[in-house]
Amino acid sequence: MSEFISSGGTPAIQVAGVIKAFGDVTALDGVDLTVGTGALAALLGPNGAGKTTLVRIIATLARPDAGRVRVLGYDVAAQPAEVRAHIGLTGQYAGLDEELHGRDNLVLIGRLTGLRRRQASQRAAELAATFGLADAMDRAVRTYSGGMRRRLDLAASLMSRPAVLVLDEPTTGLDPASRQHLWAALAGLRAEGTTMLLTTQYLEEADRFADVVHVLDRGRIVASGTPAQLKARVGNRVAEIRLDDPASAVTAALALARRLALPPGEIGIETGVGRLTLAARDGTATLLAVAAALQADGIGVDDLSLRQPTLDEAFLALTGVAA
Repeated sequence: MSEFISSGGTPAIQVAGVIKAFGDVTALDGVDLTVGTGALAALLGPNGAGKTTLVRIIATLARPDAGRVRVLGYDVAAQPAEVRAHIGLTGQYAGLDEELHGRDNLVLIGRLTGLRRRQASQRAAELAATFGLADAMDRAVRTYSGGMRRRLDLAASLMSRPAVLVLDEPTTGLDPASRQHLWAALAGLRAEGTTMLLTTQYLEEADRFADVVHVLDRGRIVASGTPAQLKARVGNRVAEIRLDDPASAVTAALALARRLALPPGEIGIETGVGRLTLAARDGTATLLAVAAALQADGIGVDDLSLRQPTLDEAFLALTGVAA
């Protein structure tokens, strides 16, 4: 079982042997994972890996064909009402009434979760301040920007003060400023002890914020650990080459492949900035070989360095996805 309990005590989320198929397509094929109370866990995987299916099962929106899922000790299949009372969900698309004002959306959600009208209004005001929406609460949601809608949707999922928050790609499509604003709010929730499970397409977010990362590929967890542990699994450091002339990136990659007897696919190319990367299996010896090879072909180098792999590179190596 893939297990990582960061805060001790009873796990907030336990997934054991979960299988889910849609016709002939197996979306989840025996998934095991554990999220500790108070932890922020990231679920990464290529498109179609089964991330949203797993999120829907944890949130009681779908039932597994086999296996068991518990949230705070409650079985999602046998005790869905108890799970929903303790969980908040922000999906990939904002579930808001665009004709209502922002305040009315939040108050409505609060009333549906059992808050009295005064309590719902107070909670809505608190969350509007937290998410920087106080000045927009009396406007129709259809006038909101994408970032504002995403923040309001997240606020709605927090009206009942859930102990567990599930976020399915919460920052996809947001501009950098909106992403930073959203993450600042999530950091506050994390400091208060809220357990969070999120899927994301931005690996730097997982690298920066997650206590633990679970990599899901073809319906199975293929790796789990802290971001540093997953990067260490790649094994090799990375040689990074910045060229004098960005337009020479492809020529330089072909030269390195020829002179170092490497398959061309092992050399990463960023043509726009003239940057190349390759595994530095022999450390500084690789750097010296790269420098000599490029010099022999008359290719100018602006910078040559050795660094640890990024989480992006670890993800590509663990899932076998082509760069």
